Amino acid sequence: MCRRWDQPADRGPVPRTLPGLLRRPAPGAEGRGGEGGDGRRTVRHTVGRRGAAAAACLLTLSLATACENGESVTAPPPTGDASGTITVASGLDLTAGGGVRQRLIAEWNHRNPEHRAELVELSGDADEQRSQLLGALQSGSTSYDVVNLDVTWVPEFAEAGLISPLDGEIDLGDFIDRVADTATWKGNLYSVPFNSDVGLLYYRQDYLKGAGIPHLRGANAGWSWDDLGDTIDTLDKQEGLPASYLNGWTSQLDSYEGLTVNVIEAFASAGVRLTDEEGRYTADESELREGLDSLRDRAGEKRLLPRALESNEADSLADFAAGRTAFLRHWPYAYGVLRGALPKGSFDVTRLPGRAALGGQNLAVAADSPRGRWALKLIEFLTGPESERCLLEAGFAATRESAYSDSSVTCELADGAADGTEGGTPASLEEGEEVRPVPVDAAGRPVYASELHDALTEAESRPRTPYYGALTQVLQSHVHRWLERDFRDPGAVADSLDRELREVLKGH
Repeated sequence: MCRRWDQPADRGPVPRTLPGLLRRPAPGAEGRGGEGGDGRRTVRHTVGRRGAAAAACLLTLSLATACENGESVTAPPPTGDASGTITVASGLDLTAGGGVRQRLIAEWNHRNPEHRAELVELSGDADEQRSQLLGALQSGSTSYDVVNLDVTWVPEFAEAGLISPLDGEIDLGDFIDRVADTATWKGNLYSVPFNSDVGLLYYRQDYLKGAGIPHLRGANAGWSWDDLGDTIDTLDKQEGLPASYLNGWTSQLDSYEGLTVNVIEAFASAGVRLTDEEGRYTADESELREGLDSLRDRAGEKRLLPRALESNEADSLADFAAGRTAFLRHWPYAYGVLRGALPKGSFDVTRLPGRAALGGQNLAVAADSPRGRWALKLIEFLTGPESERCLLEAGFAATRESAYSDSSVTCELADGAADGTEGGTPASLEEGEEVRPVPVDAAGRPVYASELHDALTEAESRPRTPYYGALTQVLQSHVHRWLERDFRDPGAVADSLDRELREVLKGH
């Protein structure tokens, strides 16, 4: 069983019916990983949080200097053929079963017993995981052979020479276009899309039905945040809502990457984009004011659950499951989690109003890996058509078109790999805990697969720049403070954002 180190602090009560992946231990809990040659999850405390954060800051400074001088670092292609376990570093698997990535690793080990792999799961939120990976790769310790990067990190890691170029190694023809775009930087391929993500809107069908509001799935062509606000207002006027109900909707608006995603969605819905495809700053003060107005329109009018300002993915999911809101902005994996927590037919999911942000992770070969050639082969397997179909069935957003449309592509895993028993109990489940599978259509795909695919094809990418770490910190600090102050003086906030974003992106 996987143990995780440096856990985030608990933020409040979580309904007991929710799966264990939402029950977080006390802050500061540490786990020591063991040998992982059989494919089980292991965790290594390679870099402390302060050391990783310092490494991240140093990288930002070195990138700024290099880019101002017109310089960048290019790593060599993956050619190493050393023996030994292929180590994959990744964030936590939050799907309902908590282990599809592990099952894929186990399947690789079943097929390649002489080149086994292990999965190392990094704890903490996305910002902390980025710091951990930067610290590990910059140290040159060769702890990791494959790194699972948030799509926004690819330019930063590529520019710093921390991941190997993969030009000519992978055919991206079957990958969804917008998803495939996240794998490259400056015209070169540095990563391969593993699992994608896109914002979706979950809703309490039982609440809406009682208010006479029709089923929303598939009926939101042109659906806007104004329409959602009107629906919430209609619902709030109804009698007979459960005592647990507090406000119309919730999201992830604490000061971390979740807030940045919500900001990007609000800005894009207003036609505001911060950078061009090369990462150059393109907005101005007036456009930023429009973006802030868009965010205020959806977060104001007493429709938003106040706890959203201190919520991450787990917190908002818990509030929705506890009946405190009728709507929830979240990621695809939430469907399987909610199905294990709520009565059948009580909730559903549809596309998010306006623009939805593209998320997800890409696999890359660590530049210092002595097993680069086999690391690449592992990536090819983990991102292949069959693996992507497995990811889709588990609750992730698959990155390949064939996973959604080709009936000949199926998820076939060997005994042991199929149920995860080869690697022990998934880290995000507890012993004896029930996992309720995602309901599927006649083709065996999740019932919401069509809407998920359409959302991915129109998703809004976050800014692509090697300075993304600095950009997201600027957005988080200014916007969260503005939200806490009840949207006061948006003009001053827009002015500060404009000045600081120009400064952090001036290296382009």
